[in-house]
Amino acid sequence: MFPIRNQKRNCTDTDKIQHFLENAQTGFLGLSLEDVPYVIPLNFVWLNDAIYFHGAEEGRKVTYIENNPLACFTVSTNYGTITSPIPAKTDTAYMSVIIEGSLVHVTDINEATEAMQVMLNKYVPGYYDRPLGKSHLERYVSPLGSKTFIYKLTASSVSAKEKDVILDRMFYEGRTIRTDRV
Repeated sequence: MFPIRNQKRNCTDTDKIQHFLENAQTGFLGLSLEDVPYVIPLNFVWLNDAIYFHGAEEGRKVTYIENNPLACFTVSTNYGTITSPIPAKTDTAYMSVIIEGSLVHVTDINEATEAMQVMLNKYVPGYYDRPLGKSHLERYVSPLGSKTFIYKLTASSVSAKEKDVILDRMFYEGRTIRTDRV
């Protein structure tokens, strides 16, 4: 793992990181095969110190994972632009987390069902009137004819960076340096 160069941006608050990962909507999975990178956006859940996501049982993502299970998963949220009278000091308020580790196909039906239930609770809370059944995961076949695979990225390292919002300096449409000087 590479150390964070700008230590002022380093976030080590595990509760804050946990909350961020539990609520962020989209993550980006980075894979590599024969020196060819592949990064894809995914819905995901953070559960038991691991990233879980699902996908088809075949395709480019699966080929990459089967040949090189080492992966990087990045989640980032932009909270807006922080203005400054000095252009070079204009900045962004954000939070980002990078998780590195190894991917495995989850074959334990209990673990897979738990991960998918947490995902349903995250993305469509309260929509279903009963929990996901194990048999649904075992039998489901997509319209393209493939079964759903659940993957787990166990974190070997987690690093986070952040820049807090500065309320009186946040950019909004119509804000100019002239209006700031009045």
